[in-house]
Amino acid sequence: MPLLKHLEPGENFPPSSEALAYPNGLLAAGGSLDSDTLLTAYRRGIFPWYESPQPVLWWTPDPRSLLFVDELHISRSLRKTLRKNEFRLRVDHRFRDVMHACAAPRDSQQGTWIEPEMIDAYSTLNAQGWAHSIEVWRDESLVGGLYGVA
Repeated sequence: MPLLKHLEPGENFPPSSEALAYPNGLLAAGGSLDSDTLLTAYRRGIFPWYESPQPVLWWTPDPRSLLFVDELHISRSLRKTLRKNEFRLRVDHRFRDVMHACAAPRDSQQGTWIEPEMIDAYSTLNAQGWAHSIEVWRDESLVGGLYGVA
């Protein structure tokens, strides 16, 4: 059974071919969430996902989930809601607030993997122009959104 690579800050990621089959795609532990490390990871299809008190865990599952915008299905009820023009879309207006909302507790979950260190790291990427938020607003309230790395 292969051993999980432990990264020191600034150390390179192992090849994705060394990711564990179980759990699917776990590649390495450790390292840091600095911008250079995060960008290097994303360029290779690797992302951090962990929760306290674990070290940073780096993943590259196979297969990866893909969303194709041209295949998006908008239900009849959603189309009806959208025609009311009650919502506005904004980009990068309140990035940190979107991350905090994504990290908020949900009835079906006991915790979140979006730790304060993760919010700080991705907010830095946002300030550098690498991470973005798509936000849904109703009046002056943020009611939905998502974030990601470009």
